[in-house]
Amino acid sequence: MIQYLWFDLGYTLVSTNREDVYQKVLERFDVFRNREEIAIAYHRADKLFMREYPGVLGKDSRAFFPWYIGMLNYFLRLSLPIEDVLEVQRDVARECPVQWKAFDGAKITLRHLRSLGYRLGLISNWDESARTVLARNGLDEELDEIVISSEVGIEKPNPDIFRMALSQANVTASESLYIGDNYYDDVVGCQKVGMHCLLINAYGNRGVEELSYHPIITGIQDVAAYLGHPRVQLEINR
Repeated sequence: MIQYLWFDLGYTLVSTNREDVYQKVLERFDVFRNREEIAIAYHRADKLFMREYPGVLGKDSRAFFPWYIGMLNYFLRLSLPIEDVLEVQRDVARECPVQWKAFDGAKITLRHLRSLGYRLGLISNWDESARTVLARNGLDEELDEIVISSEVGIEKPNPDIFRMALSQANVTASESLYIGDNYYDDVVGCQKVGMHCLLINAYGNRGVEELSYHPIITGIQDVAAYLGHPRVQLEINR
């Protein structure tokens, strides 16, 4: 029986305004792509990096960002000079900073799950800014345990980070369910310790066509229904 729900952080509980920022970048080159096109391109770039270059997205962005922007433009059917794009992006980011913000309804969903009797935790590959991101969005107060790779020196999919979290929460893998958006970190890591994982993919199987894994959900708003409970009515904050 599931007693404990564990969550990833990036693109599970929080996301950025990167689509808005990049739309402004493209406008500087007299190029227009709508927000949905940019969001899907980012999604596909994320999934490609997760599959082909595991662990890279969690590193210092200076080590991979030009490479990433090249893939992003490829998915947007664009051929733009990378160095010029990076320079413009830095300028735009000063005017419109990229910030991590909780998904609409994330906090109320966590509260709903707590009200159903579940304990909640976080297991995330993240740098030292993780707790700031959680606190700024009021998510830390909804979590019973927080395990962050930069603090413990272990990263998913290493099973030891999952074992550490389970030990801290005094719960077994069979009593736990993990929710995350990276198959190669989250599902693979969970399988190593015998924990089931709900994989988040906001666009069906787009970007993860190589996988036959189930179940795939569109976001944490689907977790309660998966567990057999009524889905919470989300209050969208703007």
